[in-house]
Amino acid sequence: MKKVIVIAALVTFALVFTGEASAGLFDSGIPASWTTLGNSGALGANGDVTLAPVGGSQYGWVSTNGGVTNSGLGLGYETNGSLLTSSVFSATAGDSLEFYFNFVTSDGAGFADYAWARLLDSTSTEVALLFTARTTPSGNSVPGYGMPAIAATIDPATVTIIPGGPYWSPLGGSSGTCYSGGCGYSDWVKSTYGIADTGNYILEFGVVNWSDTAYQTGLAFDGITVGGEPLGDPGIPEPVSLLLLGSGLLGMAGLRRRKV
Repeated sequence: MKKVIVIAALVTFALVFTGEASAGLFDSGIPASWTTLGNSGALGANGDVTLAPVGGSQYGWVSTNGGVTNSGLGLGYETNGSLLTSSVFSATAGDSLEFYFNFVTSDGAGFADYAWARLLDSTSTEVALLFTARTTPSGNSVPGYGMPAIAATIDPATVTIIPGGPYWSPLGGSSGTCYSGGCGYSDWVKSTYGIADTGNYILEFGVVNWSDTAYQTGLAFDGITVGGEPLGDPGIPEPVSLLLLGSGLLGMAGLRRRKV
């Protein structure tokens, strides 16, 4: 019985404190605890999308290719798209939420596909619109024109698309194609947001087609940290990890009492 308790406690500590948790969040694919609506995945350097400046050997992505209806911010004329939401994580007031994103679009002209990230509370209520990106035939693609103001600081502060038909496999048959002016990719942009209140949060990434379902658009992201710690790292355990840790500590405490 003592061996069972010790093993359970050690497994718990391994789950929460092992160095493997510090690896790239998407190195083994999209975490099983995250939720996909539409089409998402994880990928290494591919076509025009390199690895992020900070992150692992793979980044996460969402794409309108294989997307579903009713997946946008509700600005009007969205046709289909994809959403990826994280599991609930804890943050402390004053923590900095940081990540990198790369907007990739084969659409152009007046077909203003867009992408975004939002911070939600544990009830999925919006706390902050972190960034936006949108297809435009001229001017800046980030932040997205005609969209609500963003709450995060992005670097660079504005981004003009790197033009041309972007090669990137999540775009499906649209990879390498370009409909008129505005298609291309933003390259990696850093987003930084200061958490105002201690609590539990959800991170959401989304992308939609606008006015039609042709010529796909996607979003890559990686290097997600909260308070300087990688999301999922032992420094910011999710609630389930806290429960596992507690049970492990209780098991070890029970063993100590029996020895006494």
